[in-house]
Amino acid sequence: MERVPQWSHEETLELLKIRAEMDKSFMETKRNKVLWETVSMRMRLLAFPRTAEQCKSKWKNLLTRFKGSEAMEGEVGRQFPFHEEMQRIFSERMMMRLDNHEGKGKEVVENESSDDDDHDHDHEEYYDQENENKKEEEEKKKKKKKRKKRRRKNGDDEVVEVLKEILRRQREMEERWMKELEEREEERRVWEEDWKRTMEELLVERMEMERRWREREEERKARDEAMADRRHSLLTAILTKLSEKL
Repeated sequence: MERVPQWSHEETLELLKIRAEMDKSFMETKRNKVLWETVSMRMRLLAFPRTAEQCKSKWKNLLTRFKGSEAMEGEVGRQFPFHEEMQRIFSERMMMRLDNHEGKGKEVVENESSDDDDHDHDHEEYYDQENENKKEEEEKKKKKKKRKKRRRKNGDDEVVEVLKEILRRQREMEERWMKELEEREEERRVWEEDWKRTMEELLVERMEMERRWREREEERKARDEAMADRRHSLLTAILTKLSEKL
């Protein structure tokens, strides 16, 4: 059995390029043997002597590897060297199917050979499932966002209630402070009035004491003057009698 030459990177890229250009024909044609012969002929024109069977077998191998890479996560799944090219083919195919659904109201059936059709159909189902999974994830994210929004709203409501309670307590404290301030002001006013009244009473009492002291002082002066007058009269009388006797 003749050993099939290994495919080079450049040769594989050309195969994928040709297969991408003819993908619509593969999807619309029931028998694709002629299509693979066309692929082989175009490869030969590019100086890559590959038979139709070799091209078909390589395509199946690439499909299998791509499907395996899609099942892996992160950069590990991107290690398949032709991942982007294969993904581009199937992305365009999915867009084409969507356009056909919208324009004709029915699906376009891909009709390649039985083996090739199984691989493509499986991969399209995989893409459909992946889209469904993405939709489910988006729905979960939306629900999660809604729950977060509700929790945030509930949290905001709780914050508002707490702020209202703080404001209510602050108003109560301010009212108590104002009441205490008014009470203290009233006490101060009463104390000042008592103090003024006491000072006025003390002033009146002091003025009364001064008045009585002046009266007593005047009475004392009057008595002293009267006594002085009596003494003067007495001395005058004594001196007069002595003068008469002499």
